[in-house]
Amino acid sequence: MAQLIVLGVADRDTAEKALDIATDLNEQQLPRLEDAAYAYKDGKGRPRVHQSVSTTGMGAASGALWGTLIGLVFLDPLLGLAVGTATGALAGRLTDIGVDDDVTKQIGSQLEQGRTAVFLLADVTTADRVVDAFRPLRPTVIQTNLSKDDEQELIEALRP
Repeated sequence: MAQLIVLGVADRDTAEKALDIATDLNEQQLPRLEDAAYAYKDGKGRPRVHQSVSTTGMGAASGALWGTLIGLVFLDPLLGLAVGTATGALAGRLTDIGVDDDVTKQIGSQLEQGRTAVFLLADVTTADRVVDAFRPLRPTVIQTNLSKDDEQELIEALRP
């Protein structure tokens, strides 16, 4: 079962490093990463969310493929490609997978200016190696869906 772990880090650059670490660990099958994102406040104090997976792009690519195939059946593959791409992009934009956007925006709006929250939705099997990889970033645990004991253990493990 996937766990949601929200870590507070110093800034957006550190959040990008955290996503890079999560991606590297995912390639090693340490946590099976389902989704990752980070939230921050922009210069005007509005919460912004950066998703690691673009559902709009995936939808557009899938729509283009299916639109072209359907267009071939009706002897107009270019029209099928255009309609399929637009429809797929719209469907992808409206799709919410992984970390809930409302949760990311809510936590993002509560951040201090300059701080960033990193959201990791993953099935972690080797927690000690994952914690060791993130410890140099000096994150603080903001929220998890772990049990109270497991969350407290994570908080203790991430202390420098």
